[in-house]
Amino acid sequence: MTWKQVWKKVQVPVWKEIQVPAWKEIQVPAWKKVQKPVWKEIQVPAWKEVQVPAWKKIWKPVWKEVQVPVWKEVQVPDWKKIWVPEWVKIGIPGEHNVGKDHHGWQYTSHGLWKKKLIWKPVWKKIWRTEKKQIWVSDKKLEWKAEWKQIWKTEKKQIWVSDKKLIWKEESVQVWVPQKKQIWVTQKKQVWKDEWKSKWVPVWKDVQVPAWKKVWKPVWEKVWVPIESHHDDDHHGYK
Repeated sequence: MTWKQVWKKVQVPVWKEIQVPAWKEIQVPAWKKVQKPVWKEIQVPAWKEVQVPAWKKIWKPVWKEVQVPVWKEVQVPDWKKIWVPEWVKIGIPGEHNVGKDHHGWQYTSHGLWKKKLIWKPVWKKIWRTEKKQIWVSDKKLEWKAEWKQIWKTEKKQIWVSDKKLIWKEESVQVWVPQKKQIWVTQKKQVWKDEWKSKWVPVWKDVQVPAWKKVWKPVWEKVWVPIESHHDDDHHGYK
């Protein structure tokens, strides 16, 4: 075995600078229309409360003297029939026992009298209460119409100054972003062919002595059996 130098082509990475396009953001001036709020003085209608004279019909209470009928209690004479008790003497007809004496004799009597309570009608003068209609003075509340001057609140239209917000268009300069193409240096990895040598072991053929067994033909005398077709009884060798 020997060592042999062998050259082999290999790919090795290398960095190569290249120019590639790129976008760069830049600020460029531009005009932009904007709406700007502006206060504008305008005249607007408004309602103002004012006092105006007016006549109002009112009802005023008034006391009026009137004659009204009333009932008056009066005493009037009257006769009333009443019953009064009275004792009267009444004769008892016939004979009547009136008692005994100490000897036991009965006493009798004729023309006896007795008292009897009777009710006798009597007319008595009394005073009876009656209602008599009379006229008396009284006050009656009446409502009298009158006109009174009052002040009434009314709304009057007037014009007042007011501010109204309006939008006015203006052009203002603004900076807007814009993309611009530029070329920038960039490293790109590429593969480069290179020859690289190295020593590798190899086998080399050399002539060395060795013994080889070969087969060589030679003539040798041997005894072989021979078969005879005429002499069947002979089994020997010739």
